[in-house]
Amino acid sequence: MANELNRRLKQRLQQRDALLVPGAADALAARIIEDLGFEAVYVTGAGVTNSFLGVPDLGLITLSELANQVGAMRDSVSLPLIVDVDTGFGNPVNVTRTVRVIERSGANAIQIEDQTFPKKCGHFDGKAVIGRDEMAQKIKAALDSRKDEDFIIIARTDARAEHGLEEALERAALYTEIGADATFVEAPQSLVELAAIPRRLAAPQIANMVVGGRTPLVPQKQLREMGFALVAYANAALQAGIHGMQTVLNHLREHGSTIAIEQALTPFRERQRLVGKPLYDELERRYTGKG
Repeated sequence: MANELNRRLKQRLQQRDALLVPGAADALAARIIEDLGFEAVYVTGAGVTNSFLGVPDLGLITLSELANQVGAMRDSVSLPLIVDVDTGFGNPVNVTRTVRVIERSGANAIQIEDQTFPKKCGHFDGKAVIGRDEMAQKIKAALDSRKDEDFIIIARTDARAEHGLEEALERAALYTEIGADATFVEAPQSLVELAAIPRRLAAPQIANMVVGGRTPLVPQKQLREMGFALVAYANAALQAGIHGMQTVLNHLREHGSTIAIEQALTPFRERQRLVGKPLYDELERRYTGKG
């Protein structure tokens, strides 16, 4: 199954038609993404860090914590999983283990970035990047370590913030020459900069739409016309979830009940459907004779 998903995702990226990929911080979000008919899941490093640890996206997540989340998502959905591994959890030697662990956990692609460690969210101030040569070795290590040659390596550069767009484009071009399957220029700051990325670079390109971030929000149709292969809404689901929890829980605190706001809650039966309870009811009947 993994090899087939790898090939499917790689072929999908080659179409360069701005495939919409929402981000998931946990298996429930991944199930909802699949249930709604999307074609892939973006396992967001920021989202996992925020949701699992309750801390900012500052390189605080560990490889084992991320791998556990990926494994839970792989058990829950049959869509391709694109996993944000931040800086690869160390130097090129560490990257070899990162790729093996995340591929074994059920990923179909990884995204690795050229920030210094500890990294920061791509839309935070104060980012810095490592040298081109060091990142080149990380990409080589990732390519050499993947078990399946169709397992996708996405090379991200955060150089725009520190060195400007030209440096970011040159780095992305270099990462493609080394063998990255796709590249991702993070946090362009205008429509002009966004449009330049797929026009100037040969590999499939990723656009990241961050609500409240540095990059202007652009409709899928316009990003398709620009030539982007994939459009990630990495934390739209997480931000919506936070808003929903704040709204309902604030009402509960003020009124002592959810009676007047039940329309804002997913019904009990729907929640059970989303997490696959009918399957477990059938398993219980099959193996225990109960239910």
